[in-house]
Amino acid sequence: MASDSTRRRPTIDDVATAAGVSRGTVSRVLNGGHWVSPDAHAAVTAAIKSQGYRINPHARSLATSRTHSVAFLLTEPHDLLFEDPNFAQLMRGAADALAETDDSLVLIMAGNPDEQRRALDFIGAGHVDGVLLVSSHMGGQGFIAAIKKLGVPAIASGVPLGLERRMGYVSADDEGGAMRMTEYLRSTGRRRIATISGPQDTSGGQQRLAGFRIALGDDFDPALVETGDYGRASGERAMAVLLARHPDIDAVFAANDRMAVGAISVLRQQGRRVPDDVAVAGFDDSPVALQVTPHLTTMRQPFERISREMVRLLIEEIEGGGFASVVLPTELVVRESA
Repeated sequence: MASDSTRRRPTIDDVATAAGVSRGTVSRVLNGGHWVSPDAHAAVTAAIKSQGYRINPHARSLATSRTHSVAFLLTEPHDLLFEDPNFAQLMRGAADALAETDDSLVLIMAGNPDEQRRALDFIGAGHVDGVLLVSSHMGGQGFIAAIKKLGVPAIASGVPLGLERRMGYVSADDEGGAMRMTEYLRSTGRRRIATISGPQDTSGGQQRLAGFRIALGDDFDPALVETGDYGRASGERAMAVLLARHPDIDAVFAANDRMAVGAISVLRQQGRRVPDDVAVAGFDDSPVALQVTPHLTTMRQPFERISREMVRLLIEEIEGGGFASVVLPTELVVRESA
């Protein structure tokens, strides 16, 4: 029978198992209890006592150091990372901002349940200091809530629907930008203005449609609204449906540039001239706005500033500050399509 002197010394993993929490949560309790819920803190404290765990001073010295890594967590299918230029702009901007503080950016794809489970395990194990959450959908509230439950600082790109009061975020002024674009189209003499809205389970999709509706007021017609998924193919489909429903459309505002490019393609196929017969406008001012003929009138999102503000707010939260939110203005960019 083993004596007290030869019995294995309890480890941080033993404490985590006994408390029913992650190793990262135990580590955070040992290093001051930051970003740990009261229930988890109590469970870890009880497990430390029951297991007879004692802190190794050398290990604690190592544990108190930050990882100097931040997760760029993309909750979309893998192909969108390459198809949608907005994600690349946000990621590049975040990496540049973190490089100034000698921190690294770790890309984590979490577009399906298995990837989300692995992401939670990785984040919960303490491999990153915080999370930049990109492209959250209303149906993903459970996953976002699970990230918050880990106690790891996190900042969202765009409003995290349903969690606005629990998580910081940086967003463009989607509603205001859509209002201004719609008002611009009306100022050019257009009267039958349709919109291809973004997905309504995202904050951008909801707010850009709201801005369009507010700008039109009593002239708003729900039959002139068709919803897309931000992809070019959905813009093509939506434009075809709108033209079949209302052939007299003389302008269309698409909730992003990729859908606007799809709309232009269908208008050209049906013999409609842009902008002579139908004006077309987008949102984002992504690279595709200059790759289409005619060049696209659009609302510019300040992607580099969005990335920098996300990093700034996240670092502040990592260093012990509370979460905060920022809404940044958009800019009307007039080109040949409208």
